[in-house]
Order: sequence, then structure tokens, then C-alpha cells
Amino acid sequence: MNAQKLKTPGFRTLLDKTLFAPKLAPYVLVLPFLVAFFVFFFYPFLSSIQMSTLKFHGLTSSEFVGFENFRLLINPRFLGTIRVTLTYTFWTIAILVPLPLFLAILINSKLCKASTFFKSAFFLPQLTSVIVAGMFFRFALSSTDTALLNTIVGYFGVEPVAWLRERTPAMVSMVLLCVWRWFGINLIYFLSSMQSISPDLYEAASIDGAGAWKRFIYVTLPGLKPTIVFVVAISVFGGFAMFSESFALFGSSRTPGDIASTMVGYIYAQAFVEGRLGMAAAAGMSLLALVMIINVIVLAVTGTFRKAD
Repeated sequence: MNAQKLKTPGFRTLLDKTLFAPKLAPYVLVLPFLVAFFVFFFYPFLSSIQMSTLKFHGLTSSEFVGFENFRLLINPRFLGTIRVTLTYTFWTIAILVPLPLFLAILINSKLCKASTFFKSAFFLPQLTSVIVAGMFFRFALSSTDTALLNTIVGYFGVEPVAWLRERTPAMVSMVLLCVWRWFGINLIYFLSSMQSISPDLYEAASIDGAGAWKRFIYVTLPGLKPTIVFVVAISVFGGFAMFSESFALFGSSRTPGDIASTMVGYIYAQAFVEGRLGMAAAAGMSLLALVMIINVIVLAVTGTFRKAD
């Protein structure tokens, strides 16, 4: 026991002089993040760049082709997936930013007496498995007269629609699934951000004679600006990364006639269906570049890069 007591202070002193030393401790604490970053992001990123310059013959041999894979991406099928992805991302942002914001304002107001119920109800789809949700929507959006949505529109005298086999209805179906799944989480983001706006600002604005609309423009919106930028940024990423919902909805990475095939679906098909790993890597790098460019534009337009006064 005495020997143990003698050893313990010495070991503690050693830790204080090494791992817990003021100059070394910050690097020790950040080390797990750095290891995870290099192993799970930076190394795969460099490997993808290398793969995008290769043409694979099976899984064991490859040859260097330079930018040939990127040149081959200029084809109607890949350009079509870019158009579909951009359209899908535009509509999801157009719906999933203003509508949750409007509803958050209503729920946060004194007029709403059951705010907890509405928060739970709108957040519930987020807890549902994407595969389960996709399967439900696939049956609900079937082209048969007895499908759920066709039954509903049938009451208004509309003929049954082939929701998953025509270009515009297919896009509507994908956006509908996305809105149902992600509406609640954006609502929670806005509600949480509203809690951080000081009530004194609203009180001061009321004293100055500002009505509800001016309080929204000059108090609520500026207070929610960082959250709005964040929601738009993750919506851009989510729109371009869309795959699971589409795969579950259509049952394949490719849709009939590529009417709703996404960029990630194209990457999946190239890598795991057609075995063209180099093309898949080149498409992945193109996707990354496009997402970064759009997000930089969003951040620049919203003034995120400007220094605060």
C-alpha cells in the first residue's frame, strides 16, 4: 500500500508535465478530432481525387486516364441528374425555409395554446425510418385508382396520376416526401433560435410604436438570420446528397427514363451497378465542387463573410 502511495504522486506529476501541461493539453484534446478528420474525410478525399483519374479493369487493375472521366461526364444522363438535383434542391429550400419559419412564429406566439403538441407532432416524421417512409409513399403514390393520393384527388374529379412515372409528378413526389420528413426539424431550429431573442427588443420596438409586421422585419428576422443561413446551407447539402428517399421511393438508383435520377443516384449506379469506379469518383468530385460553390454563393449573398460592425 505504501509503495502504491509513493508511485501515485510520481505518476500524477508525470501526467501534469506531459499530457496535462498547459502547452500540450490543447493538442491532446483536439487529437481525436484530427485523427477522425484525416481517417474519415481527408484520406478518402485524396483517394477520390486519385480514383477520378483512373480507369478500373475489375477491382485489381487500373490505368491512368487523367481528366478523361470528367470529360465523359458531359453526357445527357449526368447533365439530366444535375438538372433534377438543382430543381429538387430549389423547391425544398423554397418550401422548407419560409413555411417552417411562419409556423414557428405562430407556435411561439401567445395565440398558440398547444405549442408542445405541435412541436411533437411536426417532429415525429424525423423519428421515422427513411425506408419505411419511402415504402409508404411508394404505395400512397402508386398509379392505381385505389392509391391514397389518387383516391384523394379523385374526389375532386381528377383522373388517376402516374406519380412515379412522369417527370413533373415524380418531382412533386420527391419534394412531398422531403417536406414531410424534414419540416419538423427546421421548425425546431427556428423555434430554438427565437428563444434566444431578448423580449426586451420586442418591448422596446412596441414602445416605439412598431406593429407586428415591423417587429418581425426589424427584430425577428435579424435575430433569426444565422439560423436561416444555417438552414439554407444544410438544405443545399441535403438536396444534393438526396439518395435514400429516392431509392426507397422508386426502388432503384435509377428512375423510369431517368425522370428523377439524382447525382448521388448516378454515382451509386456508376460504382455499384456498372462497375465504373473512376466515373463514380469523378462524379463525386463534381458534386462536391457544385455544393461548395453554391454554399459559398449563399454565404456571400447573406453577408456571412462580412465582418460585424
